[in-house]
Amino acid sequence: MLCGGTGCHSTGSLAIKDALIEEIDRQGLSEEIRVVETGCNGFCAMGPVMLVLPEGIFYQKLAVDDIPELVEGHLLKGNLLERRLYKDPVGKKIIPHMKDIPFFANQMFWVMRNKGLIDPEKIDEYIGRGGYLAAAKALKEMTSEDIIAEVKTSGLRGRGGAGFPTGLKWEFAKKSPGTVKYVLCNADEGDPGAFMDRSILEADPHAVLEGMVIAARAIDSHQGYIYCRTEYPLAVRRLGIAIEQAKAYGLLGKNILDSGFDFDVEIYQGAGAFVCGEETALMRSIEGKRGMPRPRPPFPAHKGLWEKPTILNNVETFANVPQIIANGGSWYAAVGTETSKGTKVFAISGDVNNIGLVEVPMGTTLRTLIFDIGGGIPKKKRFKAVQLGGPSGGCVPEQYLDTPVDYEEIAKVGAIMGSGGVIVMDENTCMVDMARFFMDFIQDESCGKCTPCREGTRRILEILERICEGHGEAGDIETLESLSEVIRNASLCGLGQTGPNPVLSTLRYFKDEYYAHIHEKRCPAKRCVALLKFEVDPALCAQCGLCFKNCPAEAITWKKKEPAFIDKEKCIKCMTCFEKCRYDAIF
Repeated sequence: MLCGGTGCHSTGSLAIKDALIEEIDRQGLSEEIRVVETGCNGFCAMGPVMLVLPEGIFYQKLAVDDIPELVEGHLLKGNLLERRLYKDPVGKKIIPHMKDIPFFANQMFWVMRNKGLIDPEKIDEYIGRGGYLAAAKALKEMTSEDIIAEVKTSGLRGRGGAGFPTGLKWEFAKKSPGTVKYVLCNADEGDPGAFMDRSILEADPHAVLEGMVIAARAIDSHQGYIYCRTEYPLAVRRLGIAIEQAKAYGLLGKNILDSGFDFDVEIYQGAGAFVCGEETALMRSIEGKRGMPRPRPPFPAHKGLWEKPTILNNVETFANVPQIIANGGSWYAAVGTETSKGTKVFAISGDVNNIGLVEVPMGTTLRTLIFDIGGGIPKKKRFKAVQLGGPSGGCVPEQYLDTPVDYEEIAKVGAIMGSGGVIVMDENTCMVDMARFFMDFIQDESCGKCTPCREGTRRILEILERICEGHGEAGDIETLESLSEVIRNASLCGLGQTGPNPVLSTLRYFKDEYYAHIHEKRCPAKRCVALLKFEVDPALCAQCGLCFKNCPAEAITWKKKEPAFIDKEKCIKCMTCFEKCRYDAIF
């Protein structure tokens, strides 16, 4: 089972697949061994990755040159290719089986139960693992009220960020008058560092389609749309294949499974506007209008797409639905916390060893997520903060690492669940610069419709840029706080209402760094280059010449057995000398 998600494609898995098939044929094993290109396996940091079944042997960081030895040694003779097996970074112990690797062992696969185990372009493999049985049950054995009651019992909340109870939303739409209703799937994943929905669509598109069929039956809808950003070509292609296959099998379209129920799905490709992740802006975009939010009420469950009752859920939410119907709402509600049920998929990235896609029960602590599954911080550096909820989320510092991950607990520490982006930051991260980065994104993606978001985010960004450039002034912190509150309270949609979160959370936990930038004109993390003075400490300099050899501006002079010297006029503050020095001699 060779990972064929976007991440592994980018590291050469397609070339490995060709080499694998060619070598298997050459060794005369093509009748005994099948090569399957799956969706995302999840362990992105180790790609390209491969799972050999039935033994469950996990190979990582494969290269084309490894294939002849792997085929002859392992597949033909049973000898494992040890250099490509997972090695525990702490105990240095080789762990051959995927189920024993800490990254996988600490997860619970519900939404991602088929990841890395099926060919996402073959509907038979999804059906072979119980696919579409839940849809058959919903269509043949349950009423609309039965389906909604089961989803309400499960406690499933929207995984797109707001966390609204899914069953309640469906109930509102079901009770809304009208014969035309719509089911929409939000696959317009736009947060920096987020790749949950893309990976689910690439690995298991039929799970999402099945969830939409069940939702359509619940509200009596006959048309659905999947709004997927055009930057996800592999997800769009596999979705298209899945839709055609489902139609050919009578699982989409007219008279599904001879139940008398009709439902069809179309893909609508978005142009990458972050604001189109907001439900009303997404609907305007599908209508062919500019993607801009509108005031609510009326809510989409009453007047949504083309002013008709509409439900909108994201990819992960719909992927949960078939298992809820198949196993029962009480089964689903048995996992998680009092207010947040089931599992949650997270995309872990940033300063963490095990970058990848993970699924854990709601209530799992941030410490487990980052250290037990994520493998901790590279290069033995200290953890500083984690950004949860994307650009609209907040930074959570070290003292809250034992916070359970659920909607309410995360909100208490100044962040939001969001769609599931987790960006880890080490001790060298400047929190002022981090706030500037996210505010630059928010300001750029503002649709401009409402003044608080359009003008307020621009003003905040200007202040943050000035602080990072060494021109901060007394009163800037107070201005940032007051502006943030106005934007939160007066903006039209969720983008503006949550936009100041990175600023407010960094001010809450890292105000000392703001003071250092403004009043002391220094950056404690040594990242804001305008505030840095590059000097060599002769007492610490090892006289090795590494800084001299790597300086791209030729701003360093050095002779053997003498300390280096930096010419301030030539120095471009590129940080190369600081990063190359092994002795902390660069100040």
